[in-house]
Amino acid sequence: MSDQYKKAKIILSIIGISFVQGLQFSISPVLGQIQLYYPEVNVSLIQMLITAPTLLSMVMSVLVGSLVVRISKKKLILVGCFITGITGFIPFASDSFMLLFLSRTIYGIGLGIATTLNVTVVAEFFKGKERVVVMGIQAASVGAGMVVITVASGLLGTKGFQYAYFIHIIGFIAMFLIAACLPDTGIQKTNQHEPIKLNKTVAAIAAVGFMEFLFLITFSTNLSMHLSGSLAGSTSVSGNLTGVFSGAQILVGLILGLITNKYTIPTAMFSFTIGAVFLILFPSQAALLMVGAMFCGFSQGLFVPTAMVILSNSVTPTATAMAIACFNVAVCLGQLLSPAVLNTVSKLIFGEVTTSNVYMVSSIGMMITALIAVIIISKNRTVQ
Repeated sequence: MSDQYKKAKIILSIIGISFVQGLQFSISPVLGQIQLYYPEVNVSLIQMLITAPTLLSMVMSVLVGSLVVRISKKKLILVGCFITGITGFIPFASDSFMLLFLSRTIYGIGLGIATTLNVTVVAEFFKGKERVVVMGIQAASVGAGMVVITVASGLLGTKGFQYAYFIHIIGFIAMFLIAACLPDTGIQKTNQHEPIKLNKTVAAIAAVGFMEFLFLITFSTNLSMHLSGSLAGSTSVSGNLTGVFSGAQILVGLILGLITNKYTIPTAMFSFTIGAVFLILFPSQAALLMVGAMFCGFSQGLFVPTAMVILSNSVTPTATAMAIACFNVAVCLGQLLSPAVLNTVSKLIFGEVTTSNVYMVSSIGMMITALIAVIIISKNRTVQ
């Protein structure tokens, strides 16, 4: 078996894991329907159906950073895929919002495993420039997963929001794909002479990751409720816009090796600010909303793989999983807190919570964070 064939199979496995990550947004297009179906539930809880998985994802990210020295990465990923698949069918047991919320939270176990180990797999099998290219492919795959998942979810949602749950069958498909294609390299070897050590770069990237996703997640949590005029309540339009977001992420991921530089992180943040402005100004115009979705997608497509490359290059192989885990905890915490924090800030500043107000707060917050990042990079190149 040639080396290129082996690497192709590994990349196929990485794509499968990436699709598991994309399932975080499986019900994004139907949030508006869910809000109408459960009118007694607070809007922040509805939005947290997307961010709730990050609660257990944070826990699993930290645990996985330690478990890789006891259990092989392949076995952990297979367990994560199974959990991802089964949680899509839990809500069918009872017509209950709390059961739906619980199933979304449990999905976070699979999400935490996937987000931590997907990048670790890339770092293990690919080095140098090849690592940057494959990291871009990984990010593009997450985007591709979001395209397939959200568009399909939006179409299924036209029959009723419950039909969107079926998209979690992707978890089982990924499980069989990874079982067939990903080599099992055993546990992560370590010894007393090579302890797991992190550094200031990990802390810096985790901090900007928290801010990036505190604001970026508002694209998904508010989109289906933001549409107005003839677009209001359309799950297919919401799904298509999320598909554009993901498509932009795919495009950037595929060319990441050609465009990355020390200012890629703040560039990603500025991109979201531009996209949010389009969302604020044109909530009833599909074409211009797509432009906004595209810039928001560029933000994630640039930010995540660049952060992953910086992290994997800044620590030893033994510490890679833990460094990624720290980043994932920061990202998940930002996503988890986003609805409550930004809705509260919107209420304090504007006197009411609307999707436009939340996007306004997010765009300003992201722009300020990006400017701070530029200053830090220019002075001491902490994030580069």
